[in-house]
Amino acid sequence: MTASSPESVPAPEAAPGHVSTHVLDTHRGLPAAEVPVRLDAYDGNAWQALAEGMTDADGRWSAPQVPAAPGTYRLRFGTGPYFAGIGVPTFYPEVSVIFTIAVAGQRHHVPLLLSPYGYSTYRGS
Repeated sequence: MTASSPESVPAPEAAPGHVSTHVLDTHRGLPAAEVPVRLDAYDGNAWQALAEGMTDADGRWSAPQVPAAPGTYRLRFGTGPYFAGIGVPTFYPEVSVIFTIAVAGQRHHVPLLLSPYGYSTYRGS
């Protein structure tokens, strides 16, 4: 490179974020294994799928490294299939938790305490 030619510097990518959850079945007092989970991002017009999977035997799921730019996100939990799989009727076939990421690159942990007729969530650490 010569002094007269400017160097092209690529723009930095959004810092990868980390979104995880831990689903606990408060009805049985156990981790909720094999709950379908999906992470979506809201683009201002519609929800866009970023990652999906199932909770593990400990009730945990973590999205692969995704560019978590500031914005609105949603975790969708397939509670209907989970409770059907253990033979328990439920009032909530799906739980959606919508949250805001204010600073890119941070860890966001969103636990879900689940029972057939109620649920609770909070921002974990």
